[in-house]
Amino acid sequence: MQFSKTFRASSHCIASPDGNYIATLFANVINVRTVRSLEVDHVVKLAQDFAGPILGFRWSPSSTLLLAASVDLIQVCSALGGDGSSNFDAIIRNPVTPGTRPAHVDFGASDTEICLVSSFGLKFSIFNLTSSDAIEIANPKFSSPSTATRGFSFRPGSRHLALLTRSAGKDVISIHDYPARRLQISWAPDTVDAQGIVWSPDGRWLVVWESPALGHKVIFYTPDGHIFKVWKGPANPALEDRDYELGAGVKFVSFSRDARLLAIGDCSKSISMFNMMSAMEGSRLQHPNSIVPKDSLQVWQEKIVIAQTGPSIHTFIRTSQMVSPAPRPQDSNSEILLGCADILFDPFSTLLATRLEDYPSTVWIWDLQGMELRAVLLFHGDVSKLSWHPTVRETLLIRCEGDQYSRIVFVWDPLSEGPRSVDFAQYLPGGKTVGRWRASWLGLDEANPISLILSDSQNCMLASLPDHDQVLLPWSGHPNTGNAERTTREESPLELVPADEVDDNSELEDTFVYKK
Repeated sequence: MQFSKTFRASSHCIASPDGNYIATLFANVINVRTVRSLEVDHVVKLAQDFAGPILGFRWSPSSTLLLAASVDLIQVCSALGGDGSSNFDAIIRNPVTPGTRPAHVDFGASDTEICLVSSFGLKFSIFNLTSSDAIEIANPKFSSPSTATRGFSFRPGSRHLALLTRSAGKDVISIHDYPARRLQISWAPDTVDAQGIVWSPDGRWLVVWESPALGHKVIFYTPDGHIFKVWKGPANPALEDRDYELGAGVKFVSFSRDARLLAIGDCSKSISMFNMMSAMEGSRLQHPNSIVPKDSLQVWQEKIVIAQTGPSIHTFIRTSQMVSPAPRPQDSNSEILLGCADILFDPFSTLLATRLEDYPSTVWIWDLQGMELRAVLLFHGDVSKLSWHPTVRETLLIRCEGDQYSRIVFVWDPLSEGPRSVDFAQYLPGGKTVGRWRASWLGLDEANPISLILSDSQNCMLASLPDHDQVLLPWSGHPNTGNAERTTREESPLELVPADEVDDNSELEDTFVYKK
């Protein structure tokens, strides 16, 4: 395991989707570093009236543009330096009604389309930065930061927008074309309180599901809005789930990346799997109360060694005896949580990771070819986040809650001897994190060793897990690759602004300004 040098960061520090750049948002600039050199390659100056709080900071899907959003202003700019032809800077002012704020801001179906959900469900806005057009659709159903993305979905390929709205106590689904976003068709689904809408990755199906409080109901639509099938619960429930109709319904709906499978999680300990070639229910993955290890099933238990000096040591022991996962502790004042807590397909559609509210410290990993349990990971603390590597097969990032897990993440793959712990705080100044810390994959291709980006409110660093010490690290190369004329940008030790400041009166190019 190798760690890079640390460099200055902020609470808003993110890696590009392709893993080649790291962007950090400060008060008045965005610094863009190359992973290869870890030096500032480009500095973006924010608009003079850009002021916090920061509501959104995103890379575009192509890793060429950056979006920074505050309450009253959205700025989209080129992430990479170069000649004037590659510069892009667009500003959207006053994007929401006075007195409200954006609940969600992100890129839409392309780099030049911005989607915004206003608070209180007032409107869903789409800004086209190429044509300078703005479209507003009233009454999006979900308008909180945590749920806004459940209310809309972009169809792969054609980029059609499916939007879930609610008016006069009724759910409405509308389909809008690309790029003009003209209304193509709309209808009222047979739902009382729909909880989400999503296109399948191949664009063949549009799926809507009902609130768990109203039982099991998932509706499968064709792209033109016709009902193909309505699912109302498992066809052959397990013995302990035979009274599923009396319990709560669907909580999670998730497609595999290849669109071959659909997983539906409810408030039971089972996951319903669908073959999406025919939208027919197939296997049902049952989480056992007791786990019996065998050759095809790895069961790893965490062991924590408390050191007198230095950090605690987290290791894993493969158990050979039957074991039961630790249940969630209950008290009279706590909310009763049951059923599925997370469903996550790996990008190659070979493994499925799940969590249950019943056993919050356990990760279950399923083999999708045989529809059987492949591995069970038992932690001491509650698992808070799972993330598959976007380009490396069957590699899972795990983060747990609790003081004993501050600054530590775990990486698992089927060939490793249990999850590997990555403790990066000892490499940070002072040996501890400052404020809220984050860990995520660096999305480099398989030619590079597996790498993570780790940051807190002041510092950032990279960690690499090469197969052996001779592997070239992602940050071992020379700076400014690919452009011999580009020079390394310097930054001041105070505010990390470029040494060669641009003129405050310089004009912005390709600027789109939208005013209410």
